[in-house]
Amino acid sequence: MGLLTGLLTFPVAPVRGVIWVAEKLHEAAERELHDPGVLRAQLAVLNQELEDGDINLEEFEREEERLLDRLHAAQVGSARNDRR
Repeated sequence: MGLLTGLLTFPVAPVRGVIWVAEKLHEAAERELHDPGVLRAQLAVLNQELEDGDINLEEFEREEERLLDRLHAAQVGSARNDRR
């Protein structure tokens, strides 16, 4: 980047910084959302909540299905990436 270009685009530098931070946060959230280890830990916590009586069976089944769907999607996505 030349000096003139740098000087002319300097006022938008903070915007680029915010966009970069937002992209990094999005990437981290996506990794956590689809990380099988995190999903398994959430399933373990869910089981413990059911055993402790913090949630009822209906809530457990609904949340378990959601987590298992996410886990399956993460494993299918991982398998697709491995084939490439």
